[in-house]
Amino acid sequence: MAVINRGKQPSLAQLRAFAAVAEHLHFRDAAAAIGMSQPALSGAVSALEEALGVQLLERTTRKVLLSPAGERLAVRARAVLEAVGALMDEAEAVRAPFTGVLRLGVIPTVAPYLLPTVLKLVHERYPELDLQVHEEQTSSLLEGLGAGRLDLLLLAVPLGVPGVTELPLFDEDFVLVTPEDHWLGGRQDIPREALRELHLLLLDEGHCLRDQALDICREAGRTEGAPVTTTAAGLATLVQLVAGGLGVTLLPRTAVDVETGRAGRLQTGWFADPAPSRRIALAMRSGAARGGEFEEFATALREAMGALPVRVAP
Repeated sequence: MAVINRGKQPSLAQLRAFAAVAEHLHFRDAAAAIGMSQPALSGAVSALEEALGVQLLERTTRKVLLSPAGERLAVRARAVLEAVGALMDEAEAVRAPFTGVLRLGVIPTVAPYLLPTVLKLVHERYPELDLQVHEEQTSSLLEGLGAGRLDLLLLAVPLGVPGVTELPLFDEDFVLVTPEDHWLGGRQDIPREALRELHLLLLDEGHCLRDQALDICREAGRTEGAPVTTTAAGLATLVQLVAGGLGVTLLPRTAVDVETGRAGRLQTGWFADPAPSRRIALAMRSGAARGGEFEEFATALREAMGALPVRVAP
């Protein structure tokens, strides 16, 4: 029976290498995932096996399998790495606030229109903050937040996700963007019911703005069979399709000037009160070590966004 070498303790590098192999079951993919060379990764796993006195992997010419011991110890290794990550987060939190890295996730229908305000605020008020921006769809952002890959999210709410705290920033109205000769173009009092039969252009599946637009249409009494054409991966393309006469679309108010300014032959129509709207917020892990800092950041963002065409949250 193998005996644990009490004179050696597993290193974090060894645990990280083993956890990567346990996840990918492939040395090349595991090495790429953690930025380690394949020989170094293989050596780290072998050293861990020696330190623990057990065989963790079953290596064949075709694939890598976890041994029964490996199955059990992979769970422990991940728990240790998560605990170390939490320790590092806590240590970072007790340092001076607004220093170090802040990994901010932003949805695509917010990023181009709000990031200039966010970046200006960080540059002027928090010059020691290393802001790293990741533009992804909502599902990917939430996965990243839960896994610790991201620290803070800027996205549309409500999310209704356990363990996630929302810090509301503002509400903004949706407007109707039409070709210049459309009968609703330029109107100031469009009833929501007008959405029932319009040829509506929407974003691809996966964008929360698509879901919000469909919710608005359903509230207006639009039937499932009414024409909806999904042909765009981004708002810029969507607006170009409208300018080409292929239909109409809904834009959040913060996107209107940027997107309609790129294309001619467009008109903007405004809904009668209460206009359909969306809420934008920051989202963080509930109980995050930097929670107080993030709440202060939300307050500063509300102040900075007062000049935008939005209703700032109290």
